[in-house]
Amino acid sequence: MRDFDYIRPATISDAIAAAAKPGSSYLAGGTNLLDLMKGGITSPERIVDITRLPELNRIERLDDGGVRIGALIRNADLAHDAAFASAYPAVAEALLSGASAQLRNAATVGGNLLQRTRCSYFYDTASACNKRDPGTGCGALGGENRLHAVLGWSDACIATHPSDFCVPLVALDAVVEIEGKAGRRHVTLEQFHRLPGDTPQLENPLEPGDLIVAVRLPAEAASFRANARYLKVRERTSYAFAVVSAAAALVIDGGKIRGARLALGGVAAKPWRARSAEAALLGADADEASFVRAADAAMADASPSGDNAFKIELARRILVRALMSARAGTPERLPALPASPFSSIPGARHDA
Repeated sequence: MRDFDYIRPATISDAIAAAAKPGSSYLAGGTNLLDLMKGGITSPERIVDITRLPELNRIERLDDGGVRIGALIRNADLAHDAAFASAYPAVAEALLSGASAQLRNAATVGGNLLQRTRCSYFYDTASACNKRDPGTGCGALGGENRLHAVLGWSDACIATHPSDFCVPLVALDAVVEIEGKAGRRHVTLEQFHRLPGDTPQLENPLEPGDLIVAVRLPAEAASFRANARYLKVRERTSYAFAVVSAAAALVIDGGKIRGARLALGGVAAKPWRARSAEAALLGADADEASFVRAADAAMADASPSGDNAFKIELARRILVRALMSARAGTPERLPALPASPFSSIPGARHDA
């Protein structure tokens, strides 16, 4: 690691002014940034520590029925907030399926949105990676790529986004609140993460100094609480990123689907909102045949980026299974193994 300046601002405006200077990085939980620094993937000249800014550490219930989650809220604290877990059970389940308990106690909401891909070629500074070093090529193309993207990828990058948390968030129309030199603005989470195209190094719309201050969920998101699940398939039951994951949230009335929110993880460079599948479900019977048709629609544009054709069929099956679980109803207790298809033992109550 090379030397860097360390700054601890007292206000959000001070933080933005400091981070707007070239070579700056914000420090929150540090669960991804410090790994990147130690591996030489990134070498900031200035670290702006925002962990002491109290405005970013609140969960607020909004007058319109939505919720505003401060960017410094820890993953574990949000997942175990009884009111939040009851209203948004799929989000809580996704949070508790990620990383380890120690990391969940440190990682933050804002940092989760900004975590970098876990592509091994991105982390290997001796390998070609357009995301890390634009113009050098993509080592994953033609390399070890069985876990790489099957949707939205390009010849410049086939990496996937690693977040669990973001998958149900994008399904539920979450909005990212950003403070910058020009003031405050709001960007939907679906638009916040970018597909690689020819510029995979541009992962989001943040400008120098821009700071994520909160994530908002609209009031409508809570209307899915009775039938909402997150399912994650990984190469081991815990402490692993998703091979494929799915968030499914339904409103069912008289056996018919009146509302559907679906998203996939582990399949693209961003959490993938399956809007075509949602459209296929509206007005349909809440049965397996409808779910299979929706899964086919979700993966209609998928194609292998290498040795990963299996992920297309896996994604179809995981989405169907997530929909079946959602139809059965949100369990009274969070599963003891959150989001695992092998979980059958009750865990903590949503409203404990």
